[in-house]
Amino acid sequence: MRIGQRTELFLVVCFCSVQERTQREVLEEEMAEAATESHEDPSEETEDLGPLEPEDSGTFQQVTNLLNIMESESTKTDAAGAGFDMRKRLASVIITEKATTEPSVVMNALIRCLQVPEIPTQRKVNIYNILQEIVQQEGELEERCVQRLVAIASKEMRGMLEMEGYVRAEVASDTLVALSRNHFSLVMYELQHHLKPLNLTEEFVIVTLAKLANGNVFEFMPYMGITLATMFTMLRLANEAKMRQVICGAMETFCETVQFYLRHLEDSVYPVMTEDQFAVKLFPMYRYFVTVWLRNNNPEVKLGVIKSLKPMLNLLLPNDDLREQVYDYIPLLLAEYQGSLEALFITQVLRQILEMSVITNSPVPQMQLHTIFTELHVQVCSRAPAQQQYSSQNLTEIVHCFIALARSYPKELMKFFLGQMEMSKEAVRVGTLALIRAVVSADEPRMSIRTIYLAIRVVKNTLSDTRSKVRMAILRIIGQLVLSGFQDRIKGWGLKYVSVQLTLSTYKLTNRRDNFYQRDLEEKMVHKVTMDTVRIITSSVSGMTNEFWVRLLCYIMETDYTEALTPICVSLTNLAERQLHAKDEEASTSKSRHVDLPAPQKLLARLLVLMSSPYKGEGRGIAMLNLLKTLSQSIAPSMADMWELEIPLLVKYLEEHTEFTWNQKTWEDKLIQFLRNSLKMTRGSNWSLRLSKELNNQIESFDSPSLEKGFLYRALGFTLATGLEADKVEVLLLELLYKTDYSDDFDREGVILCFGLCAQGQVKTVLGVLHDFEERIQESEQSWQIGAWRKDHPWRRETVKGALMVMYSCVASYCHPQMLLIHVDNPITAKIIHHYSSSCQDICLKLAFMKSVLQVTDAIKNIKDLEDFQFAQKATLTGIIMAIIKAEPTDSLVSPVRTMAMDALSYLSKLKPFYSTEESSELMDISIHSVISLQPPGESNESIKTLYTNALRALEQLMEGLMQRHLDPKGLQEMVHLLEKWILSEKEWEREKAVNLHLHLMQIYVQSVGVCIPLKLGQFGSLVGLIAPGTCDSHRKTRLASMDVLASLLDLHASQTCSSWGTSKELELEKCKEDLQGSDMEKIFGVSSRISKVACLQFNCDEVVSLVQKLCENFGAMDLQHDKASVTWICTFLQMRVKELEDKVAEILGAILGHLPVVDHREVQRLLIEGILLLAHYHQETVLTALLRQPLPMESHLTEVWLAVAENVPFARTMLHALMGRLQARFTPRANAASKADIWRLAAVDPVMTLCTIHLLVERVDWDNRLLDLFPDLVYTLLLQLGGSQGQEAVSPVLKTWRLIHTGTLPEEVNLQRVTIRSMQLLFRRLNSESLLCTLEEQGVWTLLESSLTFLQGVSQLARLCVRSPEGYYRQRLSELALRGMASEALSCRISSTAVCVEVMSDPILHQKKLLKRAVLMLEKGAEQEDEVLRVLSLRALGNMALGAPRKVRHYRKLLLEKCLSSLQGPSVSTSVTSEGLEVLAKVLVKLREGDLGSAFNAISEQCRAFFDNESELLRLKAFILFGKLAQVVRISKRHFFKQEVKKAWVPLMLHCQDPCSDAAQACVATLFQCLHFWGWRALESSADHSDATAPKEMARFQMTLCSVLTQKKPAVLYNFLLETMTYVKSNLSRIRIAACNLAGIIMKQMSAHYLKKLDFPALRNSLQELQLDSDPGVWRAALETLNILDTCSQQRLLASPEGIA
Repeated sequence: MRIGQRTELFLVVCFCSVQERTQREVLEEEMAEAATESHEDPSEETEDLGPLEPEDSGTFQQVTNLLNIMESESTKTDAAGAGFDMRKRLASVIITEKATTEPSVVMNALIRCLQVPEIPTQRKVNIYNILQEIVQQEGELEERCVQRLVAIASKEMRGMLEMEGYVRAEVASDTLVALSRNHFSLVMYELQHHLKPLNLTEEFVIVTLAKLANGNVFEFMPYMGITLATMFTMLRLANEAKMRQVICGAMETFCETVQFYLRHLEDSVYPVMTEDQFAVKLFPMYRYFVTVWLRNNNPEVKLGVIKSLKPMLNLLLPNDDLREQVYDYIPLLLAEYQGSLEALFITQVLRQILEMSVITNSPVPQMQLHTIFTELHVQVCSRAPAQQQYSSQNLTEIVHCFIALARSYPKELMKFFLGQMEMSKEAVRVGTLALIRAVVSADEPRMSIRTIYLAIRVVKNTLSDTRSKVRMAILRIIGQLVLSGFQDRIKGWGLKYVSVQLTLSTYKLTNRRDNFYQRDLEEKMVHKVTMDTVRIITSSVSGMTNEFWVRLLCYIMETDYTEALTPICVSLTNLAERQLHAKDEEASTSKSRHVDLPAPQKLLARLLVLMSSPYKGEGRGIAMLNLLKTLSQSIAPSMADMWELEIPLLVKYLEEHTEFTWNQKTWEDKLIQFLRNSLKMTRGSNWSLRLSKELNNQIESFDSPSLEKGFLYRALGFTLATGLEADKVEVLLLELLYKTDYSDDFDREGVILCFGLCAQGQVKTVLGVLHDFEERIQESEQSWQIGAWRKDHPWRRETVKGALMVMYSCVASYCHPQMLLIHVDNPITAKIIHHYSSSCQDICLKLAFMKSVLQVTDAIKNIKDLEDFQFAQKATLTGIIMAIIKAEPTDSLVSPVRTMAMDALSYLSKLKPFYSTEESSELMDISIHSVISLQPPGESNESIKTLYTNALRALEQLMEGLMQRHLDPKGLQEMVHLLEKWILSEKEWEREKAVNLHLHLMQIYVQSVGVCIPLKLGQFGSLVGLIAPGTCDSHRKTRLASMDVLASLLDLHASQTCSSWGTSKELELEKCKEDLQGSDMEKIFGVSSRISKVACLQFNCDEVVSLVQKLCENFGAMDLQHDKASVTWICTFLQMRVKELEDKVAEILGAILGHLPVVDHREVQRLLIEGILLLAHYHQETVLTALLRQPLPMESHLTEVWLAVAENVPFARTMLHALMGRLQARFTPRANAASKADIWRLAAVDPVMTLCTIHLLVERVDWDNRLLDLFPDLVYTLLLQLGGSQGQEAVSPVLKTWRLIHTGTLPEEVNLQRVTIRSMQLLFRRLNSESLLCTLEEQGVWTLLESSLTFLQGVSQLARLCVRSPEGYYRQRLSELALRGMASEALSCRISSTAVCVEVMSDPILHQKKLLKRAVLMLEKGAEQEDEVLRVLSLRALGNMALGAPRKVRHYRKLLLEKCLSSLQGPSVSTSVTSEGLEVLAKVLVKLREGDLGSAFNAISEQCRAFFDNESELLRLKAFILFGKLAQVVRISKRHFFKQEVKKAWVPLMLHCQDPCSDAAQACVATLFQCLHFWGWRALESSADHSDATAPKEMARFQMTLCSVLTQKKPAVLYNFLLETMTYVKSNLSRIRIAACNLAGIIMKQMSAHYLKKLDFPALRNSLQELQLDSDPGVWRAALETLNILDTCSQQRLLASPEGIA
């Protein structure tokens, strides 16, 4: 072994990898470095070991380093759990290689390493292992070195044997053994030195001696004697169990060594020791072992002693003297059976002694026999203890012991056995009989006749024992006697016993009782042993008695226990051959070879029926065939020759097969053919009829169901069909009908088959028998008397009816085709229908009816030349079958009724007259509903699974058959329509079945039609749309089937359209199908998307529409996955084909929007909306129109669409622009459409819906900088809508539609004004300007906008706030929009735009953006319009130029003055226009100079004065203000003119300072004082105090001052003032009349006498007196005062008159 390990190490070194060589180099480098270091710093551990030679010192250090490496690697290996370490091996190899060149140096170095104190155990083990390798490698070594090593190893071996010490001692011992091969004397000397008499040596000294003896046999022999003698002196000293075990083991080795030595004495060169010498030296130790150590309580010591006895006895027993002494210690060995020691080892020693006693013919003492018999017999008859591991081997050894005893003491042994058999215990008897059988079966030399005779006597005493095990034991002994050549000893009692047991066991087995399983099992064993014994006897015993032959033959004919038939047939065959052979010898001249048999037909019938199950009973078929062949001459001589040929073929078939590979039907067919051929040989005789009777008689001999009875019915039917006498056949058939138990399914089916087979040759007879049977049992609808014939079988009426139906159909199946066509309608089918219709129609009757229909239709269908045969009963059968299918439960499957019904319909569909299209559809619909709704059965219910599978298969065949008659697109569509609701079922099993059926029919359609008939337009898309979501079905099989359907559709479409369908697409679809096998639904959806991309390229636009429509139709029909798959396909198609779908967008969008409300899941809804948005990106106007034409209020699904738009800010901006365009289109001329997009863009939409949409988008869109620029557009558009809705509200057609759809009233908030204002409010809120919102609320802008009366005011305020916004872009964009709106043809648009422009004109933005000119031109047109509001707003906007662009006023002064003056002139000019004109002039004049006015100044002045007395307070106010502005403008050139104008206007000004309108009065006062300087009187100016000029007293004081000045300077002007003032006393304003009276009084007081004379006092008095009647008290009081003044002045004039005269 060591040499092998070393060789392995060298191989490893030679063939190691580069990495391993590198490791070796590293090791050598480490070793060299360590050696270098060692010279510098020698190890402390070697200081006490003496000096080293220089060369030895380096080697020692290298070895030490390598050992260190091995030790460290061992530690690592132990820590890591690895088994092999290359570094350790390399280190060991390096040392051993070095020893090849310097063995002594290396050995000394290793020995020195061993001498290092406190060396670890593992290090010592490594050193010793290396030393062993060196010793084995080098052989002879230096003696001094060997002596040192022997001394060290011996010391190590004899050290303390603790755990590590034991390891060191063992390896040291192995080292000594290795040294002994070349230095035996040195080692042996050392060991013998420590082996001293009467001194117990160390354990490993003895172990090592044993190893030396085993390895060096011949060298050790000279020392064997002294070694044994010395060890014998130690026996008394060895008290420890371990030491005793070691000595026993050593003795075992020593004895085996001695035996080897004795066998090879010729090879020994040492002095020869004889066997007796060794035996003499061994016997004392044997005696001590048996007498002392075997009694030790330690089981390990006992075991060691017993094991050592065997080799010791091999040396002791051949010695005659010592053998007798060994016999003396047998009782001590037997006593150990009572202990805990394994019995096997004791028995082996005992057998060794007993067999040697037989060999040496020196039997053991007779006085010990009983003890030996008893101890061994007890172990055979009792159960072994649980701790006994070798009980079976022990029994084998005991048997050999008894055989040895039987040879030595046969009489004593049999006497002992006889005594034991007298005991009634079964175990004792069985054990004893087993020992007797072993004795009988003993090999050479055979037992003596006397021993056999004695054994048979013992057996005969127990023949009456009826216990199973005893009977089997006796039968085995009988068989063993035959096998051992003692056949003559069993004749009589033995054969009789076997026959009795055969009969008894068969009876018990065929009359079993319940709850006796154990007893039946034992009886089966008895029967098996009996049959084995029969086989042994029949194959071995010659001259068998005829009685035994008869017993066996009758056994075959009568027994019901068929398991025994095979051995019996074999035995009978053997016996028959012997009888025939014996008869041949007796009558060699006779030609006949007969054996005594029962009736030949009976035997043939029996064997034929039994052979139908040829592998039962250990293959009885071959045995029976051989028996038939042997008895052929006895059964039927006419058949013998044929049997000689046919039977070997049958035997060959059975031999070529097993019970697992044979085919029952094939075998029965062969038997029937064998029967047919046999009956042909008896044609013309009544042999077949007699055989039929025998077969009929055997029916009741077999149980139902059984293969034998089934074959029996078949054979009977065939035999009856060949019968020549119809009347006798009729009798047999009627007998069979009456005795059949129709409640037994097997018997009923057997009779039916029998009648069918009989109809092959006797169809009229069979039909006549059935008719006669029906008449005899008095069949009617009121009574059923059949139970009268059989009291033991009270048949049910329905059972017999079912059997009769199937009998008729079976007749149809087997009879000749021409006869079938004659009888099929009547009576066969008519009888079937009659029996079913007149029954209770339970499930059994339904099954029988279906089976009958199937058989009849199949029989008709199989007729080759049907020609024009019309099956008259087809319609009736179809109606019955459809009713049956409808009656079947749709939630359970408990019978094959529906399967058979669909099969029947399939068969009927192929017979004329054919079904119409409507009938086919109805049949398919009923059948589909009946099958697909069934839930799949569980895995454990195999029967239901079979029914379920058959039902699916039947449905496929029916659909296929019906579809074959309508193979066109319409038929395909009808089929798919029937399956659609099941494909969309929520139940996965319904979907799976429907899709699989769809696939099956689709494949048939493709194969049958192909490119012949193209699909209708849109049909392809509809078909794909139905099945496409199935690729994401949660059920894997449904996914794969859907994939296959899609592939079929794509192939069909590609072939019909000749489109490109390359290999790459097919490969992609195959890859997709593989990926659909997974379970990750996210990946499956991705795969479905890939499939849709492949399929999309095959679609034209119309097919895309039909696909989308079909996908949308099925939303919500199933689960979420279906909807997600549908929307995935929709989105994929839209993404890939959206640009091509311009003409189809409306249809697609209509389908999506129409079905979007039924989508519940957010994810699906989101994907659909994305599809809508995708369409909107490419076909915006079409989509927008469709969305805006949806009813109001906006439904949730539509809201979601717009919310999705809002999420995409750029797209939302685009849509807002489009929505604003739709609203603004109302105010633009209707254009003609130039494209399809224009048609949709110009289509009428509901503005309220548009506004609601804008509101939604504004509310939800992320209002960032990209949308802020839409703010002015939105505000302006909404204002236009409000402006356009100020009239009577027009109801949208969409709203009318809404009212028709919804029963409730229209919500109040859904009207144009409110929606618009809400949108504007939301718009301003989205600006996030709290101050602006507060201002809008405070100023009531929203309230103003709601009313038509205050709308423009609200617009103005809103526009003003927008213009004042800090965002300059708002102003510019609002200005542009306003200018664009002013050009609109819609008046409301122009008005609203002009209202905005009014505020815009007050801002510099127009001038800055160079929009002023355009604005002025637009306003010029507006000022010329007839609409009053538009003119006012236009004038106001023009006036605001003074605010927004004051420098441009002079530039546009001519236009401004012209439009303002035109507003002041003309009879049709309204007050508001005039007022606005006056105000505008007032604004403009501020920005103009005197010279800028030109001639307009005069006109303005004159026009202005004309409005001083106007009834309109506003006009008066504006006129006064304007006149004051004129006064401010006047410079030198117009001063004179204006001075005259002031004089003309002075009286109205003074009067209107008391104007009833306070604003007008204040304005008048201000203008009055502004014009005061035109009088040129400083005194008057200094006296004017206009801080409170409107007060009456102050005004009176001013007037008095003015009049006094005028009296002095210009009395004539004052006179004219009086005349003008008096014209105002008739003014419509009471306060003006009062003021006129007061002013007239003041003037008259200040007037000079000269001018008083000129006054017309009567006229003045009349005017003032008229005022006395005024309704205003203030007027008549003022008039009264003025009258008084007038009277005073009149008196003064009279007084002054003389003076004047004078």
